[in-house]
Amino acid sequence: MKTRIEQNDPNDPAFGEPSGTPTMQTVEVNGNSATAPTNGFRAFVRRRELVIFFVLSYLIAWSTLPIGTFIAFSPLVSAIVVVLIAEGLPGLARLGRRVIRWRVNWIWYAAAIGLPLLVHAVATGLNMAAGAPAPSLDQFQPWYALFLVVGLGMVNPLEGPLGEEPGWRGFALPRLQSKWSPLASTALLGLLITGWHLPLVFMPQFDLSLPDIATTVAVTFWYSWLFNRTGGSVLLTLIAHVTEGSVNFQALWPAGPDADRTTWTWLITWALLVVALLIFDRKSWRTAPESAIDRVPGRIS
Repeated sequence: MKTRIEQNDPNDPAFGEPSGTPTMQTVEVNGNSATAPTNGFRAFVRRRELVIFFVLSYLIAWSTLPIGTFIAFSPLVSAIVVVLIAEGLPGLARLGRRVIRWRVNWIWYAAAIGLPLLVHAVATGLNMAAGAPAPSLDQFQPWYALFLVVGLGMVNPLEGPLGEEPGWRGFALPRLQSKWSPLASTALLGLLITGWHLPLVFMPQFDLSLPDIATTVAVTFWYSWLFNRTGGSVLLTLIAHVTEGSVNFQALWPAGPDADRTTWTWLITWALLVVALLIFDRKSWRTAPESAIDRVPGRIS
């Protein structure tokens, strides 16, 4: 891709422009040129869009901690704000196309649903092998309520899946992968997402422990792998996120050692899955497909 930027010098009297007149820039990409006004603030956001996105995500989510709440949809809001400023409506359209990218092989739909359920099943088996009784299935009564939970998780922007996936996977990951390998990008993203969740450990109403937070890092590797394997489909990671959250794993046993142990069996199972992905699909962690990378003309990478 060849990019040429031509910009008039505002101090050059040869152009005959009065002082304060916005300059114009011509950007040529693959032989196509477009003229747009130079905007200092937009250029500033473009140069630092990832930093601004993460700072906004943290600030918005944590802004309500003093009143005991957490704004889980801050990544979605931050991505929309940064994209609108830096890239305008075309950038927002690109993000939207990722969210609804559904034309992938059926095997990835099976993986997005099946692998999280398999992790729950294996973690349950490990807990029972350690001495836990058969789990309670009260949360699945009536059975059709599960479909309602999944449906709401797919369309409710105020909850984690739709509130996070367009930001973490739709916005941040493609931009990180334009600079670094999928492995390095995912490691950095996992740490930042984990830090974003960290205050929940200290809020009793969320009932999270440090093993739960550590699991966030492992799950981030799974989502990145699925995102890249589906050519950058946020829809598939959204389905996987909703499926993973559709089972309240800690509610399978009443409070006590059996319930406490679930957090560790859950972490161990996710870690084993990630190790398998790293070992048996090493190639996918070296280079991301072009469809899972965002290189926007005019943006400084």
